Amino acid sequence: MSTSKTFVGLFLILFLAGCASSKKTKFEDYVFKTKSDKQNYTVAYDKALKLWQIPLTEENVKTSFGTAHVVIAGPKNGKDLVLLHGMDASSTMWYPNIKVLAKNHRVYAIDFLMEPNKSTLTAKPLSSEEIVALYNEIFDHYKLKKFDIVGASRGGWIATLLAVQKNNSIDKIVLLSPAQTFKFIDKPRKTSSALLLKLFPSEKKFSKTLKTFSTHPEKISPIYNRQFYLANKYAKSNSSMLKMTPFSDTELESIKNPVLVLIGDHDVINSDESLERAKKHLTNSKTIMITDAGHFLSIDQSKFTNDAIINFLEKPVNFVSLQN
Repeated sequence: MSTSKTFVGLFLILFLAGCASSKKTKFEDYVFKTKSDKQNYTVAYDKALKLWQIPLTEENVKTSFGTAHVVIAGPKNGKDLVLLHGMDASSTMWYPNIKVLAKNHRVYAIDFLMEPNKSTLTAKPLSSEEIVALYNEIFDHYKLKKFDIVGASRGGWIATLLAVQKNNSIDKIVLLSPAQTFKFIDKPRKTSSALLLKLFPSEKKFSKTLKTFSTHPEKISPIYNRQFYLANKYAKSNSSMLKMTPFSDTELESIKNPVLVLIGDHDVINSDESLERAKKHLTNSKTIMITDAGHFLSIDQSKFTNDAIINFLEKPVNFVSLQN
């Protein structure tokens, strides 16, 4: 059986288990099983958001698909920067990076509606077209034009999805360990620990998952750890990852923006093949393999990651051809 089929099979099991559990309660929420679960998670989210340790505001933007929760920070006259978090990580995940990113940028960290966070999905599960429409509504709400975007893991896939659309308003793009973007998951057997955590949540399985995805899980704040664990414990399973497939050569080649791709050398989601495909098909790309970093490279090697992002965003870029 191919690795991609293995991954799909595991997710189908996860999805069916999630459907079964969701029928046991009348609480109508796309993400959370019960009202108390949602409340407990929200308390943990609020505690983790304090790790940002900078002035911020939280806003709720009504869209055609539900209410999007957006965390805003940085100078009002700074260049606009959109942050798209990884799967189940929420916008609080940026705590090791936000002080640097928000120093000269007006940051808009958006919670994805289909995951555990403070956004709320009121429509059915979103298609790729609806995801694009959702984010465009948020961008229009804030009148964002020629903004930069940083996406991690699933957020990297979404950033790429937005970038392949014609007439988008994106300037520079940073992809941090983008999932399912250049290739299918590199090591599906190792990542199965994350799926088992969803099915049978426990502190032990959570610890094993962190060690799979991070080279330095000890660097992760216990406060954030708690929120991330509750996201896996409380949230219902869904099949949205199945809709995330690698982009075609033509789609990638349509992206003319400057793109920075950062991948850890111990990433279980990506490999050298991801960087090679990025180099080949992203016309104006710079790719970096970060030493001693896993999928959670923004935490594993936060200083290197922060420096690389800021140098790319704030320094002039040779639009004709970036050097790798």
